[in-house]
Amino acid sequence: MKLPFKLRDKSDFDVAGFGTNAVDFLITVPSYPTCGSKVELGHYLRFPGGEIATTLSGLQRLGIATTYAGRFGDDDAGDFGIESLSAEGVCITKCERISGASTQIAFIIIDSSSGERTVIWKRDERLKFNTTDAPLDLARSAKILHMTPHDGEACVVMAKAARDAGTIVSVDLDNVFEATHELMKLTDILIVSSDLPRRLFGSVDADKGLRELAMISGAGLVGITQGDAGSIILCNDQYVRTPGFRVPGICRDTTGAGDAFRTGLLYGVLHDLPVEECARIANGVAALNCREVGARTALPDLKELRELLY
Repeated sequence: MKLPFKLRDKSDFDVAGFGTNAVDFLITVPSYPTCGSKVELGHYLRFPGGEIATTLSGLQRLGIATTYAGRFGDDDAGDFGIESLSAEGVCITKCERISGASTQIAFIIIDSSSGERTVIWKRDERLKFNTTDAPLDLARSAKILHMTPHDGEACVVMAKAARDAGTIVSVDLDNVFEATHELMKLTDILIVSSDLPRRLFGSVDADKGLRELAMISGAGLVGITQGDAGSIILCNDQYVRTPGFRVPGICRDTTGAGDAFRTGLLYGVLHDLPVEECARIANGVAALNCREVGARTALPDLKELRELLY
């Protein structure tokens, strides 16, 4: 099935990112602890994370040119977060350090028996973008603008600027934030977490949830991630169901799997591949990313991806 939109012919970057970055503190335990219990941890590690920062890092490893606008605190975590993006080759000229603010952090508890994780996060309000300081030139600088809607009103003006420039708007949605419904109407690619339809529409199955999302949004491609079961995409009024790949070796950590899925999907979109192949690549990148602990640790390069796919 052909993609329902056309990319710009020329731009400074392939993908521009606007949204979350974070520093993750990962704790592995034999099994998730019950309330009131005590459990000895296996490892306690610090890794870079955040939805948009992780997706851009994954795209860079696949040879895609990316740029990022995000805010970090003036703390050690901010140094760590920015350096991690720079090391991947992401353009960080639009990144800002906010005096007195704390960089977003997450404490992630990983059940080592399954690789499933629980995320406990905190974002400093001083990192928030408003409509007056949203970097509109970034929205116009790439073929695709990829965002998380934590600063919803700023995302709306970014999406409008992107569309005026002919830039495809991609949104990673896992919760309802300010201006979420308005932003969805300005979206071309909308990928949501498995529980998002329930939060929006109540008790609905994935198919109905996707159709509802397609009806209230402007997205030509709407998808839902389903963990190791794979994904479902609704495009041109047809469902594309793609099974997940088995994680090579064992699944050590599902942190960042959704972000990795978006990496693979956008890679396929940039190469104008059929929707079915875009979804297959997305599931492949997600599976490979679960090989090691950390949101970005096992993001694959092209050689690793091709070995899994072909």
